[in-house]
Amino acid sequence: MRLLLALLTAGASFAQTPNLDQLKKDAIVNIDGRSKMVQEIVDSVFSFGELGFQEVETSKYLTGILEKNGFQIERGVAGIPTAWVATWSNGGKPVIGFITDLDGIPRASQKPGVAYHDPLIDGAPGHGEGHNSGNAVNVVAALALKDLMTKNGIKGTLKLFPGIAEELLGTKAFFVRAGLLKDVNIMLGCHVGNELATSYGQPANNSGLVSIQFTFKGEAAHAAGAPWKGRSALDGVELMNTMWNMKREHLRPEQRSHYVITNGGDQPNVVPEEATVWYFFREQDFPRIKEMQEYGTTMAKAAAMASSTSVVQRVVGSAWPYHLNKVVAEVQQKNIEMVGMPVWTEADQTLARELQREVRAPKVELLHEKVKPLEAPQPWKGGGTDDIGDISWVVPMVYMRFPANIPNLPGHHWANAIAMATPLAHKGSTVGAKVQATTALDFLLNPELVADAWKYFREVQTKDLKYQPLIADTDQPAIELNAERMAKYREQMRKFYYDPAKFPTYLEQLGITYPTLRKPTAP
Repeated sequence: MRLLLALLTAGASFAQTPNLDQLKKDAIVNIDGRSKMVQEIVDSVFSFGELGFQEVETSKYLTGILEKNGFQIERGVAGIPTAWVATWSNGGKPVIGFITDLDGIPRASQKPGVAYHDPLIDGAPGHGEGHNSGNAVNVVAALALKDLMTKNGIKGTLKLFPGIAEELLGTKAFFVRAGLLKDVNIMLGCHVGNELATSYGQPANNSGLVSIQFTFKGEAAHAAGAPWKGRSALDGVELMNTMWNMKREHLRPEQRSHYVITNGGDQPNVVPEEATVWYFFREQDFPRIKEMQEYGTTMAKAAAMASSTSVVQRVVGSAWPYHLNKVVAEVQQKNIEMVGMPVWTEADQTLARELQREVRAPKVELLHEKVKPLEAPQPWKGGGTDDIGDISWVVPMVYMRFPANIPNLPGHHWANAIAMATPLAHKGSTVGAKVQATTALDFLLNPELVADAWKYFREVQTKDLKYQPLIADTDQPAIELNAERMAKYREQMRKFYYDPAKFPTYLEQLGITYPTLRKPTAP
């Protein structure tokens, strides 16, 4: 009798264990039921168009949604006013993190759905990278997971992080330093793209960097009346730039380095007493990035000596080249293949085709209809940087690309904003949310997968190279950046904020027909 009772009890317990396949189906249905929320988040954040460190409206809006749905919000984390962490727990581990970026691009203001340059406000910032869409992906995925975890008694914790000032590589190293990732078991990042894809290892087109401002200080004087009494800080900047440009010949072809003079003095008839040059030093790995930083420091000191000025340097941002977790990527790839690509309409394809022609893309492609297979890491060839790299070296992480934009666009450009508040982005963000939610379920219900991910992290990724920050303990986030530019445009931009209570979509609020094409010129 006792044996029979034990068997019945075990059977009842087994019957109550959530079925993973069914839970994934439930997650997809839940997210489909939130398609209106996806659209509203995508369109709202697009309309804010805020630059890095000034994502005031964006952060207020997103944390408001999460707080209303039971997430605990910690604001102003890591010394960054617009940064936050949103947490919801059903008790215990694993802790699944989600991260995506918030900020826009200078001078990228653009009417959505219009397949040629037509800014909402000339010269204003906008989402010329498409960061507005990732917020819908992670927020909606997290809300669907919360519903399923509550209903089915699934233990675990969800944490959402914002990628503040990613375009400045300005915050994630500070997140790591502040210990915000110390209890996260798996991190699911996402970024807008034109594919539905994930990867592992170090991507072929990813570099790490350190971002440094060198400020030279001299002595002002009348540039015509008594120039011999002055010591030009601008001379220091120009001497440093000359030295660096000579050094390029003797650097590896894999390096990327660039600079802008952000302060060259006040006016020509005054010897500049202060001047600043801002450098990005990019390379393939931490030791080489540090080496480039040391070259820059040496040249700055030499330029100061040669110009009889002084120089101080400030690390503005940094990023390790990222290394993505193979175990998590393989799990995520199965969910990508299950979810599949959106169904594109002729209107979506027309926008994609005509916009590529407008920017004179080398080739014109239709929107992709098949998911991208998981590929082994390719030979490194250099490229851009994302500060999720620092996070990937302290917790097992992946960085899914979801199909909310159009192939063959310039990047960091008004053209990259055109699709980002249209049905194309709404559908791409919805499938992204489904992949994030179903991948999280795999790790919530399979502790052995979490252990396997950490085994890869410890025994492969970090076996010979351990994380060291590129920022010093004394470095602080550059939270003043972009404040002046946003102050110039914010009130004008406020007139174009999306109001979902009055308009079904942002396109309708703006009176835009989707898609709007350039009228052919008369013969």
